[in-house]
Amino acid sequence: MFILENVTIKNLIIGASSITRSIFLPRTPMAIKRGVSSFGVHRNRGGGGSRFPVFTLVLILVLAPMVFFVGRGIYSADSIDQNDSSSSNNKQDVDWRTKLALQHIKSLLSKEVIDVIKANTDDLGPLSLDSFRKQNFSASWKFSGQENVIDISSTSSENVATNKQETPKGKQDSSLDDDHSQYVETPTMLARRKLRDKRRETRAAGLMKQDEDVSIKLENAAIERSKSVDSAVLGKYSIWRKEADNENIDTTVRLIRDQIIMARVYVSIATMKNKTNMAHELQIRIKESQRALGEATTDNDLNQSAPEKIKAMGQLLSKARDQLYDCKLVTGKLRAMLQSADEQVRSLKKQSTFLSQLAAKTIPNGIHCLSMRLTIEYYLLSPEKRKFPRSENLENPSLYHYALFSDNVLAASVVVNSTIMNAKEPEKHVFHLVSDKLNFGAMNMWFLLNPPGKATIHVENVDEFKWLNSSYCPVLKQLESAAMKEFYFKADHHTTLSAGSSNLKYRNPKYLSMLNHLRFYLPQVYPKLNKILFLDDDIVVQKDLTGLWKVDLHGKVNGAVETCGESFHRFDKYLNFSNPHIARSFDPNACGWAYGMNVFDLKQWKKRDITGIYHRWQSMNEDRVLWKLGTLPPGLMTFYGLTHPLDKSWHVLGLGYNPSIDKIDIENAAVVHYNGNMKPWLELAMTRQTTTHCLFLSREGWML
Repeated sequence: MFILENVTIKNLIIGASSITRSIFLPRTPMAIKRGVSSFGVHRNRGGGGSRFPVFTLVLILVLAPMVFFVGRGIYSADSIDQNDSSSSNNKQDVDWRTKLALQHIKSLLSKEVIDVIKANTDDLGPLSLDSFRKQNFSASWKFSGQENVIDISSTSSENVATNKQETPKGKQDSSLDDDHSQYVETPTMLARRKLRDKRRETRAAGLMKQDEDVSIKLENAAIERSKSVDSAVLGKYSIWRKEADNENIDTTVRLIRDQIIMARVYVSIATMKNKTNMAHELQIRIKESQRALGEATTDNDLNQSAPEKIKAMGQLLSKARDQLYDCKLVTGKLRAMLQSADEQVRSLKKQSTFLSQLAAKTIPNGIHCLSMRLTIEYYLLSPEKRKFPRSENLENPSLYHYALFSDNVLAASVVVNSTIMNAKEPEKHVFHLVSDKLNFGAMNMWFLLNPPGKATIHVENVDEFKWLNSSYCPVLKQLESAAMKEFYFKADHHTTLSAGSSNLKYRNPKYLSMLNHLRFYLPQVYPKLNKILFLDDDIVVQKDLTGLWKVDLHGKVNGAVETCGESFHRFDKYLNFSNPHIARSFDPNACGWAYGMNVFDLKQWKKRDITGIYHRWQSMNEDRVLWKLGTLPPGLMTFYGLTHPLDKSWHVLGLGYNPSIDKIDIENAAVVHYNGNMKPWLELAMTRQTTTHCLFLSREGWML
């Protein structure tokens, strides 16, 4: 700045001197010469002509400061103009950026939101265009009552502009400092702050509620998880880790078995190629591995010498591979071994089926001995002591009558005890028991020793029903035929377990017993009753059953719980629909129902001749072409279209074969049914489902 001023002054001085010379000196060369000579003359004359140079010097000294100050004033004015132009350029630059930002924002936001942003730019400061391009808007951009906000913002901006105009320029710096120290909220800012506070409170409440819900879910999940690990072994590092749960690792066991299989393959190949030494070594290693394996099923059960045997077998297998390996031979041997293993599995399955059926249908030794002891005690009684009290209730149709046909003393006692213990009026319940000749005395003696309280009970012998003979009953007539005897009793003279397993179901004694078919003759057994509740001996009653007598069957004969699911327990699962009689008489998708707890309207039974329908279908099935076995298929056919479905809570089935029945369904059921092979009085029974049955088993008798 100072250098520029010195140069300017110097130039001004030089210019002033040149101007002065041009004004006062002659313009011609002659004049110049004359002037010079005159100067020399005057100077020579002793100073008489010195007034003109002095005047020139004084003029220069006066004009130089004036030129300096005039030049400085012009420079300051130019600088001020430059500052004004630069500020205007900056303002234009800002206006240009604002317009560019608004052009991008218009495609993202509504007009109302853009107006609010423009009105509040002074309060919020410069806006970031990137935040709008990312479309990362928070809930603060959602206004309720936008018109009010715009009005407030516009009025506030006008007030701010007015305040700025009224503020003196000299006090702007101090007012800015005061704004930093003392912050004053405008109405728009106050409204926006209230909106933010309200949003924060809403978000906080939502997060707290979400945290509470998550905590409740986690607690419930932990409770359910803890129920399933009640039997967890203590002392584990973490019972939740999979590797900690798996205590029965069998990796080494499977490795030994694989080595034995490959060794057997190489033994066969070595024998084919006359490699007797290699075959002998492999056989020795196989025996050693088998001894090391023993009956172990997990790695923890293995012998300590197992790792050494595995190493030795591995080395020998590597040697055999080098000498004997042939892909085609190995593949053929493995395929032959697989087929042989499949045949063995099928044979073992048949044997298992036979043994399980045999165990399920065989009376346990304890129950058999109990029945024999009770029979002896019964026949030692005098005829007067063999009678039950309240015999007058046996034919009273106003009471609740039950029919129970069984040869199992303990099973029948559980049915009677559970029914009476859950009955609201036990004195109104009458039990009609029918047994065979072998267990008739034992059944009588048991209930004489353990009377059912105020209820009425009566026991009969099926062999004393003289009307039930082969001339009347098709089943008895079929049992007398040679073909039926051959089928049931000889069974093609199979001598092995696996060979005879296929006919075991057909040789089940219950299918030959009339106790199983007596359910089709209820009106003949109880001619004076109008309604009766039929019960199997493998059920347990958990609620009062008197409500079943109030169920309206809508003119149907049988009231039962249906058992069909999506495709299970429908008619096509029980009947042979390739037979034309079955195909044209029944719907293959008709829903099946269950025996075990059935309400029968004996009046409608007689009216529709249900027993006659049963006889007709049974006579047509002499060669077993309509159905194979049991009483459920003829029951489905006999009561087809005559069965009223009951609520499923009355009767829950499957406790004798299905371990996955819901515990809640079992607890809410009026009757639970142990249908299947795993009866509760057998060792095959599922332990966790036999608790209900044991609750109603009397253990006070001296014989037990």
